[in-house]
Amino acid sequence: MSASDTAQPGPAVPPKGGVVAYLTLDGALRAAEFYKAAFGAEIVASIPPDEQGRTMHVHLIVNGSSVMLCDAFPEYGHPLQAPQSFSLLLPVEEIAVWWDRAVAAGAEVVTPYQTMFWGDVYGQLRDPFGVIWAMNQPGQPAGS
Repeated sequence: MSASDTAQPGPAVPPKGGVVAYLTLDGALRAAEFYKAAFGAEIVASIPPDEQGRTMHVHLIVNGSSVMLCDAFPEYGHPLQAPQSFSLLLPVEEIAVWWDRAVAAGAEVVTPYQTMFWGDVYGQLRDPFGVIWAMNQPGQPAGS
């Protein structure tokens, strides 16, 4: 079932989180399906694709926060640009579970997760659309 089959326009779903990432990708509906498989995303709303298969809006909930997606529409001044100079951080409790699911879905390991100097377990993955997803599992507080 595609993202356009699972969610349709309707009443607006309020975004969750203090800052919401809005990603322009080549294949926003495909990305939504990937994020479902890789990160357990829930598609809460989407605009059906145009005749070229592009959508202007997909609203996901990933790990309790909203992530918005759209395709590029260069003819309206919204061209596709490669993701750069940012990453999306997923704070998680069980990094191995999240990590293994994302890698099995097709995410590429950029930085293997490991205990870092600040005490947390941290790693980075790149999704098939070029977006870097960092995962961070809190370490044990000193004295635990």
